[in-house]
Amino acid sequence: MIVRARAPLRLGLAGGGTDVSPYCDVYGGRVMNATIDKYAYAILSPSESGQCEFAALDVGVSETHACGAIPEQGGALQLLKGVHARICRDFLSGEARPLKVQTFSDAPPGSGLGSSSTMVVALVQAFVEHYSLPLGEYEVAHLAYEIERTDLKLAGGKQDQYAATFGGFNFMEFYADDRVIVNPLRVKDWVWSELEASIVLYFTGVSRASADIIDQQAKNVVEGKQTSIDAMHRLAQEAVEMKESLLRGDLDRLASTLQAGWEAKKKMANSITNPLIEEVERLAFAHGAHAAKVSGAGGGGFMIFMCKPEKRIGLTRALAAHGGRLLDFHFTQQGATSWRIM
Repeated sequence: MIVRARAPLRLGLAGGGTDVSPYCDVYGGRVMNATIDKYAYAILSPSESGQCEFAALDVGVSETHACGAIPEQGGALQLLKGVHARICRDFLSGEARPLKVQTFSDAPPGSGLGSSSTMVVALVQAFVEHYSLPLGEYEVAHLAYEIERTDLKLAGGKQDQYAATFGGFNFMEFYADDRVIVNPLRVKDWVWSELEASIVLYFTGVSRASADIIDQQAKNVVEGKQTSIDAMHRLAQEAVEMKESLLRGDLDRLASTLQAGWEAKKKMANSITNPLIEEVERLAFAHGAHAAKVSGAGGGGFMIFMCKPEKRIGLTRALAAHGGRLLDFHFTQQGATSWRIM
């Protein structure tokens, strides 16, 4: 039997960063995001070698270990090995069974689309299918969060795991003790279509490690740096405003909220923006964009631009001429899913 699973990547529309501890534990975080039709994939299949095999197909890295051995953590395969170890510990009485675990993604690590956390969700979903584990959506997302943040000690927030698991347009609330509330939004079809026609996704060509940025954000909260804390308060409020704009179909207010959120986010840590991002932003505004932000923690990855649909062609041509890469996408309602091939 072969099990396949996929989980959708997400666009962070507002409130990103307020889902990171300790801010969300003290003040409560608010995030507005939406998933798109780009995915992280996981495949579980029988091991012909009788061992535990791990392979990240998109980066061409693989390892094979005796099932009784404890693989060294870290490296390009840390997500695969980390999920496998946690599933064995929690659900298989610590027994590692022969299995081939393979992954690939539609986006590179450091893209700002939540690719690493989405991959963990896809892996967890694949194991849930393979072993018929009794886990619902909240349990899958929370387990993925614990594996990434506690087991592997990777810095980050909570929104990506829940976005990938639930799918769709979601307003999320984050509180102390890992309490999370996911509020799915019923976005009107015309708003959905207009938003797809108005958003341009541009990859800067620079993948960045978000951990340093996130660590700086957390440090600013711990040290009580009021400029950063006030910026996070504004981001949380703008997530609420983004939700209202989507539900009302007020795209002008949505664009102004997106831009205001980006201006606030830049005050959370010094490395969120840089000369490359600012250069691309100026170029985009000169060719029809009226709102911009970096998706994810900042520092690189994908940039989100909003423009009137009739300005889209001119904007995309200008960005394409600058270098980098444009990404066509559609929003998707479906979250993590898995299936079996007998």
